[in-house]
Amino acid sequence: MTTGLRIETTGHPGPERAAAVLRVVDAATEADGVRPLSEHVLLHLRYGGAAHARDVLGYAGEELVAYAHLDLADPAAGAVAELVVHPAHRRRGYGRALAERLLAESPGGRLRLWAHGNHPGATKLATALGFRTVRELWRMRRSLDTPLPEVPVPPGVRIRAFVPGQDDAAWVALNARAFASHPEQGRWTLEDLRTRMREPWFDPEGFFLAERESDGRLVGFHWTKVHHEDEPIGEIYVLGVDPDAQGGGLGKALALVGLRHLRSRGLGAAMLYVEATNAPAIRVYEAMGFTHWDTDVMFQSAQ
Repeated sequence: MTTGLRIETTGHPGPERAAAVLRVVDAATEADGVRPLSEHVLLHLRYGGAAHARDVLGYAGEELVAYAHLDLADPAAGAVAELVVHPAHRRRGYGRALAERLLAESPGGRLRLWAHGNHPGATKLATALGFRTVRELWRMRRSLDTPLPEVPVPPGVRIRAFVPGQDDAAWVALNARAFASHPEQGRWTLEDLRTRMREPWFDPEGFFLAERESDGRLVGFHWTKVHHEDEPIGEIYVLGVDPDAQGGGLGKALALVGLRHLRSRGLGAAMLYVEATNAPAIRVYEAMGFTHWDTDVMFQSAQ
């Protein structure tokens, strides 16, 4: 049972309340060892979000102790949500109260709920509400202190760094082709790209583009990222190849270019996200020395 939780649903909560949410996120990250919200939700809090986003704020008295993000962009498939409760205020029914509010505000009661790091509390809550697992996203990692294989760049292709302002539109178009079937990545817009370019971690020198030597057309890319929240670690942030250029080893070559770049930055490890059902990609990454590290789970309501 909840004890005095006051819930408010709003659009973007504004700078002051967003800062309070981020303090809850930091406390949960410290306690759980995994960030409870995905990157796009954190960007929404910092920079503002789309009209289809809703923020659900939970207060104990005047203190913000819980938060949920509700994305209504695709009502046919069902709303998507993430939630977090401050570690000092758990086991009081606050998570369930937020989840029930999210269900009530989801069209037709169709709700998909992410649990980052497959936290036991999140699994218990999802099970109690009758949700089932519908998607798993693996995090894999490898040491950068061990040898990296040699993979040549395919003939007729050169690799260079991204140039802000010059390559923006061409990269968005290539990303859409490379991830046409992906439920999130393939929908990125110029605004999505430029929002990330505002982040302190953005480094164009770690954003590699593959282009055809004959006409300069982009055919692949590897965008790396460096995390500093806990241990410094590099990430294969986004790696994509034009469907017309797949099968010739370009993806592996781009992956190795990025990993060598991360190692040159003095980083000892690299990570990536991959769909648990993407067996071909997992085999490629395992051959490159990556192993399963952790799992994000998406649950879906019974409606």
